[in-house]
Amino acid sequence: QVQLVESGGGLVQAGGSLRLSCAASGSIFSINAMGWYRQAPGKQRELVAGITSGGSTNYADSVKGRFTISRDNAKNTVYLQMNSLKPEDTAVYYCYYRDREYVGWGQGTQVTVSS
Repeated sequence: QVQLVESGGGLVQAGGSLRLSCAASGSIFSINAMGWYRQAPGKQRELVAGITSGGSTNYADSVKGRFTISRDNAKNTVYLQMNSLKPEDTAVYYCYYRDREYVGWGQGTQVTVSS
């Protein structure tokens, strides 16, 4: 089992910034990937950003150049710095952890961007 606790959501005006954090604990394997999906009402869940234990990153085209994902392996924590936020970024953001045998999800945090 891997437990995830995420934080950092909130309400911000367009053009503003937020930083999401997700801390993992439990049976963490050395080779893994973590990141965030998001889901807005009436829309499909989409991958926002991911990062592997080796540091390789992946971003949705819609957030490239605005969001940066990073991780601190010593703390088993990942961070998503979100800059230049747009109303279309409004969604519930779900942190994930996965390895070859397990996938786990955070509780979700609401991000709301007003125009």
